[in-house]
Amino acid sequence: MKRIKQTLSTILLFIIVLSPALYAGQPREVKPVRNVILMIPDGTSLSAVSLARWYQRYLNPDRRHLAIDPYICGTVLTYSSDAPIGDSAPTTSCYMTGMPSNTGFVSTYPVSSGDADLIPVDKARAYSPLATFLEAAKIMKGKKTGLVVTCHFPHATPADCSAHSYSRKKYDWIAAQMVHQNLDVVLGGGTHYLHPELQSVLNSRGYGLFLDDLNGMRTYAGDRMWALFGKREMPYDLDRDTTQIPSLEEMTRLAIEKLNRSEEGFFLMVEGSKVDWAAHANDPVGIATEYLAFDRACAVAFDFARRDGQTAVIIVPDHGNSGVSIGKQSVKDYDKRSAKDLFDQLCRFRLTADGLAGRLADTPADKVQGLVSNICGFELDAKELEALYNCPDYNHSPIPKEQRRQTEESLYSGSLSTFIASLYTKHTSIGFTTHGHTAEEVLLAAYHPQDTRPMGMVINYELNDYLCRLFELGSQLPVLTDKIFAPHTEVFQGMSYSIKDGKKEGELPVLEVKKGSHRLLASPFSNTVIFNKKAIDLSSVVVYVDKTKTFYLPRELRSLFGE
Repeated sequence: MKRIKQTLSTILLFIIVLSPALYAGQPREVKPVRNVILMIPDGTSLSAVSLARWYQRYLNPDRRHLAIDPYICGTVLTYSSDAPIGDSAPTTSCYMTGMPSNTGFVSTYPVSSGDADLIPVDKARAYSPLATFLEAAKIMKGKKTGLVVTCHFPHATPADCSAHSYSRKKYDWIAAQMVHQNLDVVLGGGTHYLHPELQSVLNSRGYGLFLDDLNGMRTYAGDRMWALFGKREMPYDLDRDTTQIPSLEEMTRLAIEKLNRSEEGFFLMVEGSKVDWAAHANDPVGIATEYLAFDRACAVAFDFARRDGQTAVIIVPDHGNSGVSIGKQSVKDYDKRSAKDLFDQLCRFRLTADGLAGRLADTPADKVQGLVSNICGFELDAKELEALYNCPDYNHSPIPKEQRRQTEESLYSGSLSTFIASLYTKHTSIGFTTHGHTAEEVLLAAYHPQDTRPMGMVINYELNDYLCRLFELGSQLPVLTDKIFAPHTEVFQGMSYSIKDGKKEGELPVLEVKKGSHRLLASPFSNTVIFNKKAIDLSSVVVYVDKTKTFYLPRELRSLFGE
């Protein structure tokens, strides 16, 4: 009875959060579809989209529209559970779970911040995992699932779809969950995070596994695959070696082709990860070119959806970033400047700030001007050259490291990449207000074969409701959470259980449960438990929260003991 009351209260809380959402922006009826493709350009403010559109138009005057333009249908107000300015972890978590959360929380119930809470928060549920739309699609509807990103695969946004943690930085915990989720296709960066034991898991489960192997990815005929490029994130699209690194467009096309072999349908999340990174760096050419690379991936998704007739596509950033603007205070009469004045220099940069920084790092001081002229179309003036020489990580500087000093051009982190980004901004009419996230509404675009799309201003948790209606999930996410992420103290109440610390430093604890001659062992972040020395595979992962010393696992495990 207690559990039933808890489940009902959870659903009631879910309804309370969503009830203001039932307004004209949400379609009264959402026609179910077979496939859902969610595309997230991370950290993309509306002004970043405008910048990309003008960048494309200046280079190609006949190309005045982006692939998303015919499908723009509104905006999304996105925020954390206790802060209007959102972080990638809690904002995409909200798209996935229907619950905004704290900064850094990955599909995990928030900790109450008292009067600062922007939504109702049940203090008793702090730090507990929340079932995601991806997990519901896989477990409840039998859908195939895939993730395509340009960051390292356990980064916040892909993690939000398929893992649970109160800290987005616990990459080892997150990577293990993602491997054990039995995702069908994962394409992106981060070979460093796929440790040998995780590679062994994938190999034992019959995946095609390709690490920095573009030809292997392209020629693999199987349905299930992981392909990762680069130790951490993938290079910016403008900087990538096209003979070694795939584009987001190519990876999106490949993922759709693999996933569409399933009769049950699929859910695919595609992230243009590094629009956000370029915005953090205040790199205007990085923002424009990364967004355009994402837009080309959107074109692939829209083309498939129109031909398929059973696929919905949703494009939505998770938050804004950097306050990027076309026009800035230091440029006089910028409202009278021509397109050439505003965009010509921007379009001349042949590498992102990060890409040029990588080249400069290996360039002797006497070769710097030639490189900068080739990539940027101008040479550094005396002050800019001085700023370069004072960068801590420019190893060829004629100034000894102990004598270097920070200058105006090398603010923020003092890194070579930051210096180049400030140089790019100085030589263009593009301005920024911050190196961090911003709270403005973000763009919403959507395609639906019967045109039942969300319209107008949508709140982040309302978008989760729309996704769930596409797969006829209704309000089942709280029910699934209660089913697969129950505290071990409830699941095994009345039995003998204990949490045993790892034998070696850094090893995770193991939950041991005993009843009579039966014994169960559950390890964190795996979908396999050991019962009476026999491995049993679960449809979900086991989550351990060290802050509360609690394992979260399926309630059905109690039945193994005959109860």
